[in-house]
Amino acid sequence: MSSAEERRNVGAGHRNGGAAVKGFAHKRCFLDPSLNDSLEGDVQAFLTDEDQLHTYDDLTKVNPVTPTTVLKCLQARYRVKVFYTNAGCTLVALNPFQPIPDLYSLDVMKEYHSAAQPQEYKPHIFIVAEEAYRNVRGQLEPVNQSLVVSGESGAGKTWTSRCLMKYYATVAASSSVVKSQNTVERIERRVLDSNPIMEAFGNACTLRNNNSSRFGKYIQLQLDRCQLLVGASVQTYLLEKTRVACQPANERNFHIFYQMMKGATDEQRKEWKMPHGQRFVWLPKAEITVEEDCFHETVEAMVHLGINKERQRQIFWILAGLLQLGNVNFSSSADESQPCDIEEQSQDFLQRSAELLCVPAVELQRCLRVKTLKAGKQSVLKPCPQAECSMRRDCLAKVIYAHLFEWLVTFINNSICADKSTWCNFIGVLDVYGFECFQVNNLEQLCINYANEKLQQHFVAHYLRAQQEEYVSEGLQWSFVKYQDNQSCLDLIEGSPVSVFSLLNEASRLNRTSDAKTFRVRLEKELCNNVNISWDKFSEVPHFTVAHYAGKVNYQIQGMVEKNKDPVPPELIGLLQKSGNSLLHLMFTDNETENLTTKGLSKVTVVSKFKNSLESLMKILHSTTPHYTRCIKPNPNCKPLTFQKEEVVMQLEACGIVETIHISAAGFPIRIPFSSFIQRYGLIAKYSRFSSESCCVDSDADNSDMLHQEVEKLLRVVSQDQALDPSHREKHYSWVHCGRTKVFLTQTMLDLLEGQRKKILSQCAFSIQCCWLRYQRRRRHVCQTSATLIQAAVRSWLVRRQIRRWNRAAAVIQNTWRKWRDMLTSLAEVELDDAKDLVEDDVPTLNISQRGSVQLSTIQEPVTVRGWPMGLALASAPSITVSLTATGFQKMISMIASLNLPSKRGEYKVETNQYTQGLASIRAQPKGSVKLHYRRSPLLYADRQPDLKCDVTGFNEILLEKTL
Repeated sequence: MSSAEERRNVGAGHRNGGAAVKGFAHKRCFLDPSLNDSLEGDVQAFLTDEDQLHTYDDLTKVNPVTPTTVLKCLQARYRVKVFYTNAGCTLVALNPFQPIPDLYSLDVMKEYHSAAQPQEYKPHIFIVAEEAYRNVRGQLEPVNQSLVVSGESGAGKTWTSRCLMKYYATVAASSSVVKSQNTVERIERRVLDSNPIMEAFGNACTLRNNNSSRFGKYIQLQLDRCQLLVGASVQTYLLEKTRVACQPANERNFHIFYQMMKGATDEQRKEWKMPHGQRFVWLPKAEITVEEDCFHETVEAMVHLGINKERQRQIFWILAGLLQLGNVNFSSSADESQPCDIEEQSQDFLQRSAELLCVPAVELQRCLRVKTLKAGKQSVLKPCPQAECSMRRDCLAKVIYAHLFEWLVTFINNSICADKSTWCNFIGVLDVYGFECFQVNNLEQLCINYANEKLQQHFVAHYLRAQQEEYVSEGLQWSFVKYQDNQSCLDLIEGSPVSVFSLLNEASRLNRTSDAKTFRVRLEKELCNNVNISWDKFSEVPHFTVAHYAGKVNYQIQGMVEKNKDPVPPELIGLLQKSGNSLLHLMFTDNETENLTTKGLSKVTVVSKFKNSLESLMKILHSTTPHYTRCIKPNPNCKPLTFQKEEVVMQLEACGIVETIHISAAGFPIRIPFSSFIQRYGLIAKYSRFSSESCCVDSDADNSDMLHQEVEKLLRVVSQDQALDPSHREKHYSWVHCGRTKVFLTQTMLDLLEGQRKKILSQCAFSIQCCWLRYQRRRRHVCQTSATLIQAAVRSWLVRRQIRRWNRAAAVIQNTWRKWRDMLTSLAEVELDDAKDLVEDDVPTLNISQRGSVQLSTIQEPVTVRGWPMGLALASAPSITVSLTATGFQKMISMIASLNLPSKRGEYKVETNQYTQGLASIRAQPKGSVKLHYRRSPLLYADRQPDLKCDVTGFNEILLEKTL
């Protein structure tokens, strides 16, 4: 079986199985006493078959839905190492506390991303991520998405957020666009590299979690129009900076300090003045090694983000200086008018800290022990008591570390954030600190739990309350499911006009030392009517107890007001502004730092700043489509594959999982206005085979009744087109309901609509492609025909032009030849006509007219030899003594007259007059006497002395061929 088949759901049913459109009468968690027996019977019947409990990958299929049945299903799935379970609109994630091979591999990511229906696969965090990503691609309003990961500390929120970011970085970077490959890869790498840095500087090992986030962050992954990752931005909330100078019992400081201690080289230790074996007060539990103590990974991430070597040296100098500062201790002075003494062994630590922070040691010592008081325009120096000196030391460390963390966040945003014009949508990942309850809880835990209350209220308002109220207002017959509403707890903490935060701010703005007992009395007086707050009047330590949605927490009042003030002595800021460390100087010379020193008591308090930042976060969440993931911690000791029922039940009840399952099983998670529904899915009715029942849909219509009718017609067409069986049609109607202004859909119905819409769009695209291809082929045929005609016309024109050129050339040649021929004829006539006849009496003549043997030795004088009809005439012939045969005599005479040939026997010699006088020309038969001239005879170009052994060539060969 393939991995894809293994991940598919094998269980029957769906999230809304059996829910009816009318009369949503579903089972409620809180039943009348008379029904308890039947409920117990159903529960026992359901739990009888324990071997099948792990197959319920969606808890909406559980019947009946009770904390017991839900717990048993989760326990059974956890036992078989299945850690993700759907709970309606929420994904429940159980922390295995051990690495699970191949659960988050690249192949698994690609498998879920390429799946046609990811909901058909087994539950996974990648399904939630893919759902949000496809919502962005589908442009369903609201387009922007938010993934809210919540749970207790140690439940696995940080790991889940890390997996989500890696998934989007992988999916959004898998584009075939060549020009964007390098950019996407660079952005994806930088987005992922921001995690190690922020976890190193913002996470710590606590009692409940080895990698607990001590700050909240909301990461916006910015996507362009092609849904490619082009950038990201990070928003942080309330760093627990007090941990730098004050670590709770059995807990550690931030990871970065331990990474430096365990990963630094000898050269770096020497540079940071941290010899081997040195112990630091602010580094408890240094002997413990956790997975996050990876210094090399942090440094590598800094390099990838663009933090150069010099900036890294400055950062580590600052951190090493803080560790040295933590070893500085003060002792009380005998004279109260004199500053406190610094212990002898602390002098060296103070000197090292001053050198690493690049400030004068004398001024650092003075700022820690003496404070400046302003009386009008005058300044008065007053020695600080021992407790205040330690407080000023801690304050210096906290303000330096907080500014360093803010600088890192700003640098990361500048490195990975894209320009606003390049991205249009985003997917947000929210990772905040989990709900905390320690033995000693103070302002930090109050703010952390307040943030979790806000997120729980967002879930309640968006899902548990708003959905049910919308069902009633839209006309659905709905029975309300009871749920735990934490609005009263939020009113206690942040309400107006009186709340814990308002009283804290009021006490913080008073120019006097705060008193814990006085503040407790004020709380009792102002908030005594709120049922979510209580006090233990017999406790010696002033405190108050708040009933949060996840349980009661005791908060210690001592030091809470001072932490809310967060005072920063101006002389410390002035000292840091003079630092020789350029980074430290830069962090404390901006306008915001100057405002902190000038505002004085009117500055914003810690809770006010945190409240404002959370309000801005809530606005973002309300403007996006949320996707909830509930991380559950199976046991408090973080033991692998250990499931404790009490721990899990408490978390399930706190986050309202059972109520969520009830609403999801009977409700409709998708709600779309009529106009948007018709605009998106109206084409189904237009192109369906049952389109005759539906008229043309106008998405701009204002009449709600008309829109309602059109929506019903469209749904009727969808039902007829998908399931012709009446029983199936009724089942489809249970997946959708038309309200007064909106269409309510289950996920199954939405998938059905999207499938039909995609099918129709594919058919239309196919038709367009066919038309386009047909048009292209016709156009190509026309172009080919036209090209053929043009080529034929060009070829014919070229042939005609060539023939005309040939005719003109032939005419020129003919004319020239005729002219030359006429000229030769005229010259020959002139030569022949002007010749004088030879006197026969004076010159002996030898006529050869027949074959035979002739003896010429009797002729004593030169004679003229005429061989007719060749027309060769030899004038002034020399003496000839030759023996000739009678055969072919005329031809032989002509050859001999033309050539100078020796005889075969060597006895006779033939000499022509052309050597002495030359033969002018042979142009025509002589008419009477022949006049010879001595210019340009063709015989001059012949081989007149050929060798007997060689073949006769040239003009001689021509003459021989013509005569023989």
